Amino acid sequence: MAGGDRTSGGIASAVGRKATDISLPLSVLKNCGLLTVEPDAFRANRTTYHVAEPLITFHHAVVRPETALLSRRRGAARMWEHSRATFLSKVVGPHFERLCREWVEWHADPATFGGMPIQVASGTVADPVNRTALEADVVVHGAIGQDQGILLSVGEAKWHKVMNLGHLQRLRRILELLEARGVDTRHARPACYSGAGFDAELRAAESRGEVVLVDLQRLYHGS
Repeated sequence: MAGGDRTSGGIASAVGRKATDISLPLSVLKNCGLLTVEPDAFRANRTTYHVAEPLITFHHAVVRPETALLSRRRGAARMWEHSRATFLSKVVGPHFERLCREWVEWHADPATFGGMPIQVASGTVADPVNRTALEADVVVHGAIGQDQGILLSVGEAKWHKVMNLGHLQRLRRILELLEARGVDTRHARPACYSGAGFDAELRAAESRGEVVLVDLQRLYHGS
C-alpha cells in the first residue's frame, strides 16, 4: 500500500497471494486502526485501502528501500536526493488528497459547492476512448434543498505542482464521461486543490466561475 497498491487485487498481486488470502490480514489491520478503507465514489463494488499513519507510509516507501544507503557515512543526503520524488508522490501527495477531502467534509461552506457536502471520497472513471482510467481525488456528493445524493464537485489535488488549465480540462473530461453514463452533472463544479498555487489562466477561469480553487490559505483558514 505504501508503494501505491490500493485495491485488494493490487495488494494481493504485490505480495504474491490471491485476493481471498489477504482478506483476513486486511480486516485485522483495519480493526487495529492501521488501515482505512474508502469506497469509490463512482464504482459501488470498488474500495481502496490506505495506510492510516503517514509516518508508516514514509518508512515503507522511502526508508526501507534505502536502508543500505542510509547505513553508509553521509548516506542520508544522497538517499534524500534519490528518494525525494517518491516521498512527494507516495507520502505527501496521498496525504494532501486526504486533507483536502477532510476540509470539504468538515470546513467547506455550502456556498463553495452550491450545496451541503455530505459524502466526500475519491473516484475512478473509465475512459474507453483513450483506454485509461481517470481518477478524481475529491468527489463531493451532497444536498441542494431537499434533494440529496447530488454530485456537487469533482476535484484534483496537487501538493507540489502549480496547477493550470490542463488540470481543469482533465476534470471537464471526467464530467463528460460521467454525463455519458447518465450521471446528473448539472450542479457539479470542477475544483483544483494545490499546495503550490495556480497559474494566471486558471485564476482567470476562477474569476469566470468555471472552477473552484483551494490553496493552503483557504485550506487552513477559509471555507
